[in-house]
Amino acid sequence: MVLILSLIPIAQPVASVQAEDSSTYTSLIVHYQEDPNTTQDWNLWVWADGAEGQVHNFTDEDAFGKIARVDLDGAHERFGFIVRTDEWEKDGGDRWADVEAGVAEVWIKSGDDTVYTEPPDGEYRDFPSFNEVDLTVHYYRYDNNYEGWDLWAWPGSGDGQTVEFTSEDDFGKTAEVTLTDEEAFDRIGLIVRKNEGDNDWADREFGDRIIRQIQEDGKAEIWLVQGEEGIYYDPNHIDRDPKILRAAIDGLNEITLTTNFPIDTSLENPGIELSGGLDIESIKPVNEEETLTTQVIITTKQEIDLTKTYKVITDVFGEATIQVGKVVRSEAFDEEYFYDGDDLGNTYTEQQTDFKVWAPTASEAMLVTYDAWDDAAGSEMAMEKGEKGTWTASLSGDQDGLLYTYKVKIGDEWREAVDPYVRSTSVNGDKGAVIDLDETDPAGWDNGKGFTSSPHPEDAIIYELHVRDLSIQPESGIEEKGKYLGVSELKTTGPEGVRTGLNHIKDLGVSHVQFLPIYDYRTVDETKLDTPQFNWGYDPKNYNVPEGSYATDPYDPDVRVTELKEMIHTLHQENLGVVMDVVYNHMYAVNESNFNQLVPGYYFRYNEDGTLANGTGVGNDTASERRMMEKFIVDSVSYWAEEYKMNGFRFDLMGIHDTDTMNAVREALDEIDPSIIVLGEGWDLNTPLDPERKANQKNAEDMPRVAHFNDTLRDGAKGSVWEDTDPGFINGKQGMEAIMKQSVAGGLDYDDSTATYRDPDQVVQYVEAHDNLTLWDKLEKTNPDASENDKIAMHKLGSSIVLTSQGISFIHAGQEFMRTKGGDHNSYQSPDSVNQLDWERRAEFDEEVDYMKGLIDLRQRFEAFRLTDAEEIEDRLSFIKAPRNVVAYTLEEKKNRNLLVIHNANKGAAAVKLPGKGPWKVLVDSEDAGTKILAIRHGDRVKVKGLSSMVLLKDGKLK
Repeated sequence: MVLILSLIPIAQPVASVQAEDSSTYTSLIVHYQEDPNTTQDWNLWVWADGAEGQVHNFTDEDAFGKIARVDLDGAHERFGFIVRTDEWEKDGGDRWADVEAGVAEVWIKSGDDTVYTEPPDGEYRDFPSFNEVDLTVHYYRYDNNYEGWDLWAWPGSGDGQTVEFTSEDDFGKTAEVTLTDEEAFDRIGLIVRKNEGDNDWADREFGDRIIRQIQEDGKAEIWLVQGEEGIYYDPNHIDRDPKILRAAIDGLNEITLTTNFPIDTSLENPGIELSGGLDIESIKPVNEEETLTTQVIITTKQEIDLTKTYKVITDVFGEATIQVGKVVRSEAFDEEYFYDGDDLGNTYTEQQTDFKVWAPTASEAMLVTYDAWDDAAGSEMAMEKGEKGTWTASLSGDQDGLLYTYKVKIGDEWREAVDPYVRSTSVNGDKGAVIDLDETDPAGWDNGKGFTSSPHPEDAIIYELHVRDLSIQPESGIEEKGKYLGVSELKTTGPEGVRTGLNHIKDLGVSHVQFLPIYDYRTVDETKLDTPQFNWGYDPKNYNVPEGSYATDPYDPDVRVTELKEMIHTLHQENLGVVMDVVYNHMYAVNESNFNQLVPGYYFRYNEDGTLANGTGVGNDTASERRMMEKFIVDSVSYWAEEYKMNGFRFDLMGIHDTDTMNAVREALDEIDPSIIVLGEGWDLNTPLDPERKANQKNAEDMPRVAHFNDTLRDGAKGSVWEDTDPGFINGKQGMEAIMKQSVAGGLDYDDSTATYRDPDQVVQYVEAHDNLTLWDKLEKTNPDASENDKIAMHKLGSSIVLTSQGISFIHAGQEFMRTKGGDHNSYQSPDSVNQLDWERRAEFDEEVDYMKGLIDLRQRFEAFRLTDAEEIEDRLSFIKAPRNVVAYTLEEKKNRNLLVIHNANKGAAAVKLPGKGPWKVLVDSEDAGTKILAIRHGDRVKVKGLSSMVLLKDGKLK
């Protein structure tokens, strides 16, 4: 049986608002303030919500910046847009603009992901002023009931007056009035109100509405529509034809219907039915208090089959295909369709390759195979429906090298995507590839020799590196510049004969190399590698595929895999572990992502109002709390750990994820190799997830053996990364002793509102990373008048604090030779001249490199710097009395020995009373560091030079 929706009747045929030669359109106006130092030719990639995108150029300019006006046919509620170049370098992520009265007008700034609906720095536009304005108001009511309705209008800050509707046209009623005031005005205020009897204010539509668009001849003309608060300045922005704006399945037996005119849910007149054999149980307004509404919930008697296509059919609003909506984000959906198999993607053998994709909302699916990377069309093969929303296909014979994609039919639309589980791709990652992974293993790959891991993460000293940065400078002495193979080159040298590349890293003495993203990312065009291009790579495209721009041949799917393995193998042979930077928290763009193409709306997190969450600040957050997203993250990490023998994973913006997912990652990796390190950015980010579930520092106690970057030590040492000139302990801020004491002891005593670290293996100690200013550039900002020697001293003091603190030590590549990026805070797409490791600077700061080498040697030699639990730190680390701006503490070392660590942040020398009789052996002072004895102190005090650290060793107990 089909039940019928009650609708407000339209009393007369609906007249077309548009002229016969015009049609409805919607406008987007973007004001863009670009970086004044940019050399990029920016444009916009624009799409109406749910539609395909197109390129649009900036065509005008004003005092704020560039202006683009985009007019798209049809009535739209929201636009998405990306500021980008033709090479797909982006300034920010997906941005959204909501339409009001046919127009979405926004202001954006380079480096700022906020979308402003008003000028962000105050009004700059010059609006003309008048003493007299002729105003014409057109008003349309869908119920055709104009009785009692009039206007209250006023000029600027002048007095108001009643304005009657005195005529009518094809649109509706019309009012005309001339508003005057002795004081010039540049705006008009307006209220639509209703009078009953003697009450002129018996009802009103919304509140004050302000008209700003007054023509130079002193005339203003506007159009108003019942139930809409916005002011229309162009009648072609109005679509009065009754229509369904959206019909979406939001529950397994629930459909939300949205129309452009209200529905009176209190009436019983027939008006709606559903196709496909669905019977209606009830129809209710979304807001129960509003019986007159443009949005209703239709409850069905039967559970809806999400793989079928249904229509909603109405007497007044026409018909529309019902889309799959937020049902995919329900617990019921996860329960119904969660697939726990280990065979998603392609499974290759020489005899046959099997394909399986998870697309539970698709009604059909195709395997599409291609002969070449640039083929526009391929051969299609129908896939069979499997369990739990999966689709399968098989091809017999040896399919090594085959290029393929999946096509799925969602509603009425066919959508194509690269397999999310694919292991390699064609150039630029646009087509998946079947490969024989066994054939990509380098010689000796499985011999078990090489990197010797420690069961204790605290033993790690991690060196953060970008593949391209290491070798791209001409002076690097490396042949394969910017490539995986460039990292693999041994015994390279540069200016003045200094070691470069891997030769330098090995000599430095670190234990692990952490690479900025080496998965396939979106923002380097692999077909144009002869043109210099740079990006950090935090723009994921294909998670399980190596980035092709670092390979010598990005067109051959085998090469990127083979050469990455060769790089890792070489590092392992040099006894260096490899940590991979993974970015599962967002994707480059939602609409084009393989996730959203295959299962729209599932893999990403949404706000209550249906907009994409943006805790990442780049336009979208993935939803790790959904079971198939969690499964993908765990499967992906496990794949990289097993196939590429990774020794650690650094989770970008880990605070976007949930604690259950991070614990599942830790559990899966423990089954592969418990020594694999898991670390991440545990920031508290503004994403719609229960605060107690967020994988951030405040919930560290819920994620054992998952480490977090300790921004408290970072900012305590050098000052806030958000304020350039804010100093910290090493560069002049007073009163920092208490927080530095807590920090060097592993942060285990931080207030729980800061972090709940319960073990030192949960803490990554650092003062510099790829983000924000380098430490050297920060010192240039905080201490602009300091001498170079003083800045060097502060810099060494910062590194000394890191390498003598409890937890996991972390160094940014080039930190050892005072790396500078010329003050660039965010060099994610800056040129090589900014990002490259400067081997000439390495030669210039040779003594400082030796100092860092000595600190690393010291940390690795003495176990007391690497205590493995909170109880040990409590028992073996003791702070001693020290002067202002000095932090001093003892560490009980093995074999009845004791270490004394002193950090003096004063410009002048400080005397510290020794905690026991000598002799004390000096291992670190302002000039040298290491395990060799530099001097012996016998007195009861030791003098530590300004802006320096000292480490002393005593044999025997303290007395």
